Amino acid sequence: MSDALNSDAAKSLSQGRHGDPFTILGPHERNGKPTVTAFVPGAETVEVLTGKASVTPLSPVAGSEGLFTGALKRKAANYRLRARNAEAEWEFDDPYRFSPVIGEQDEYFLGEGSHQRIWQVLGAHVMTHEKVSGTHFAVWAPNAQRVSVIGNFNVWDGRRNPMRRRGATGVWELFIPGLGDGEVYKYEIMAADGTVLPAKADPVGFGSEHPPATGSVVRDIRGAKWADKAWMTKRAKVQNVDAPMSIYEVHPGSWKRVAEDGGRPLSYIEMATDLVDYAADMGFTHIELMPISEHPFDGSWGYQPVGMFAPTIRYGTPDEFRAFVDAAHKKGIGILLDWVPGHFPTDVHGLGQFDGTALYEHADPREGFHQDWNTLIYNYGRTEVANYLISNALYWLEEYHVDGLRVDAVASMLYRDYSRKQGEWVPNKDGGRENYEAISLMQRTNTIAYGEVPGIMTAAEESTAFPGVSRPVDTGGLGFGFKWNMGWMNDSLRYIEQDPIHRKHHHNEITFSLNYAFTENFILPISHDEVVHGKGSMIAKMPGQGDEKFANLRAYYSYMWTHPGKKLLFMGCEFAQGGEWNHDSALEWHLLDYPQHRGIQTLVRDLNKVYRETPALYVNDTRAEGFEWLEGGDAENSVLGYIRKGGPKDKPVVVLCNFTPVERAGYRIGLPGPGRWREIFNSDSAMYGGGDRGNMGGVTAEEKEWMNHPHSASIVLPPLAVVMFQAD
Repeated sequence: MSDALNSDAAKSLSQGRHGDPFTILGPHERNGKPTVTAFVPGAETVEVLTGKASVTPLSPVAGSEGLFTGALKRKAANYRLRARNAEAEWEFDDPYRFSPVIGEQDEYFLGEGSHQRIWQVLGAHVMTHEKVSGTHFAVWAPNAQRVSVIGNFNVWDGRRNPMRRRGATGVWELFIPGLGDGEVYKYEIMAADGTVLPAKADPVGFGSEHPPATGSVVRDIRGAKWADKAWMTKRAKVQNVDAPMSIYEVHPGSWKRVAEDGGRPLSYIEMATDLVDYAADMGFTHIELMPISEHPFDGSWGYQPVGMFAPTIRYGTPDEFRAFVDAAHKKGIGILLDWVPGHFPTDVHGLGQFDGTALYEHADPREGFHQDWNTLIYNYGRTEVANYLISNALYWLEEYHVDGLRVDAVASMLYRDYSRKQGEWVPNKDGGRENYEAISLMQRTNTIAYGEVPGIMTAAEESTAFPGVSRPVDTGGLGFGFKWNMGWMNDSLRYIEQDPIHRKHHHNEITFSLNYAFTENFILPISHDEVVHGKGSMIAKMPGQGDEKFANLRAYYSYMWTHPGKKLLFMGCEFAQGGEWNHDSALEWHLLDYPQHRGIQTLVRDLNKVYRETPALYVNDTRAEGFEWLEGGDAENSVLGYIRKGGPKDKPVVVLCNFTPVERAGYRIGLPGPGRWREIFNSDSAMYGGGDRGNMGGVTAEEKEWMNHPHSASIVLPPLAVVMFQAD
């Protein structure tokens, strides 16, 4: 027996403590003879099958339960093993006779932390290796003493399938013949001190069990067939700053539910028709899904992900999610995903202390623990961790044809002192609060995403005044395509929640956003965060009673759709859902039986139509030349007037907003040109539930200077309403 198969090594292997199983198991030359060694706990006899009829029995290794070895007559690269005990006989290909799958180039880039597509190497890949079908497993655990693949296929016994360490990369790999799509697995990791950790899900797993089960699931993601070439060719034009973008934010689990099936959420396949058709009918350009990366707790809404590479199984398989995206693209609708690189939960099967050390997170809780959310913070300064996140962004964009990523909680990433008191955070190398490593991560992610995947977009949920969030990296910006305008959202909601009689004292809150509206490429968000945690639904925020509430909401949405910036509206807000959003139940679709709610839905549908068909309302959304005040100072009447402008050949739109319940007949407005001006939209229309007051025949400009324009007209400004005019 050679040194590689001495009694200590054999005992270590059978006890699951050996960190280099390939030095013992599989084919070797020992004492000048070709030998095979196999570890098959529970077997009483093991034989090597070579050729058509050659059978070589292996002998048990003394003092090592389950270990068998024996010499062959000649070398055999393609042998199988046959094992027997009193109850059964089984044959299988020996995993330890196969050469490595990961090549030297992948190994180099993984070790360097520059492999942009780690999902092509790590994770569980169904493949044919050396003419045998099976699954290749690979995982990064540099400080582990031993890593094993476990599952039903080996009775969750970490001794049976220990993996091969790939040098200095910290990656472990193993090809297991016979395993395929649908197999449940985890990794059993022995830390450097010999402690066996709780079994871990695959950080790069493509599928998961349905929560509360926590296993990873082998998913064959090869060979996707897409029918969205037309969309992919044109999406760069419909996702830039000069395009109309109206985003419908959706929590897939609670948009609709199938009552006759226990109230379950819709599947991806059902969403491919119901949700996509609804969004198209409503005129939205995009559907933004709240996080669908696998997450253990429904109540986190996906914002505490464990399976960053796995579309949640709650709604179907990866192939079915692809079908949903494909269906949306066929309808001309883009799909955006909420992406969460800011933190991850402490669940024991997740990334925390993955190999017995703070691998993905910071070891110091002042850097590595979110006090607000009881979650762990990625160590962005570690090259492999940054590479993991950048690859994950690319994965969704490339493998699932997702059109963009909305990055969650960017402010919490940018600042080391986010939500921390003095002494509870670690300054950067210059003594400041900025997180240089997180800034670098976002810059690299945006640079690589935009560079590698044509036509995509990224958007940041960033609530501070950090400069240049949506400015190019080469000018010092973070490189996002867009930024959520949280200031506009907070100010405008504070204003509209006021009783109209008090709004004149808060006029600055509705006008202030124009002081910075063009400093970033903004999206105006009325998101899920505004209709939970006691904040009330949108209709509940509105002052007044009955019809007045609905008039306020119609005016607010109309103001939003005419304000510079792309639009985002959370599901249910488009028909004035009555109660706060509840992730455990469907939206209150029955409210559409009532004319007032149906009127709000019609209003939003028409706002989307007018917005998409009127370049003046979107072409210069991000440039100051797209906006001109007509009247910004009429606080006494709570009236706003402004002009939206597109390109040189686009007709401007004049917008008037009346935020009081008083009709203002004979209200004179300046007009940028002579002739007849059509009223192209009126939120007080009867079809929306209003009083049908306004200027249905349009108005004719008079040669009377007003509001710094040589022409003007006297109009009817309905109560709690917005009207738009455009020259005939």
